[in-house]
Amino acid sequence: MTADTDSGLELSELAADRALLGRTSTAERVAGILRERIAQGFFLPGVRLSEERIGNALGVSRNTLREAFRLLTHERLLVHRLNKGAFVRVLSAADIADIYRVRNLVECAAVRGLADPPYPLEQVAEAVTAGEHAAGRNEWNDCGTANIHFHQALAGLAGSERTDDLMRGVLAELRLAFHVMEDTRRFYEPYLARNREILTTLEDGDAAGAERLLGRYLEDSRRQVIEAYPEQDG
Repeated sequence: MTADTDSGLELSELAADRALLGRTSTAERVAGILRERIAQGFFLPGVRLSEERIGNALGVSRNTLREAFRLLTHERLLVHRLNKGAFVRVLSAADIADIYRVRNLVECAAVRGLADPPYPLEQVAEAVTAGEHAAGRNEWNDCGTANIHFHQALAGLAGSERTDDLMRGVLAELRLAFHVMEDTRRFYEPYLARNREILTTLEDGDAAGAERLLGRYLEDSRRQVIEAYPEQDG
């Protein structure tokens, strides 16, 4: 599940992200782009990120890119190896368990804290539909990205910028774990119906019911990923 370099990656998509930087490009914006690409499964665990190639693709200086790498290292998405550069982090089983603890605390609390219906479910619904359409096209990586957006939208129901920032990092980190699932269709497909069920329950104004569904969902997902995760030496 590891690789030595990103030399095999097609960075033309990343070059298209240059427009997001505008004239006031900053390390934070670069880090945001790379974080989203990690969440999309664009960079795989163990891959070395080339300063030259990524810097050229985004049109940013090496210093800006190094600062972005430092930010993402602080978020536990990258690791720096002396004299070798920055690599996408390979998670441990303990990391996975901790990520799911955070998800339970944040996502379930966001649903539990909803006031009176109707709830602002537009982004949740968009993510559910995007996942179903990706599955219909047999594009399971895109289905995984839509699933990440679904959970980001659920956390977003808390209406907190700090929660949103926290979950962007947590869910990007989680995507690194999902790469251990060899049969992505078998992993993602059952959750499409469960996503739809949670959305429908929220549309019916039943936040308590949606929280119960979500709690069982997260526990099932945690168990699946942990069981699939390889044993690591040391």
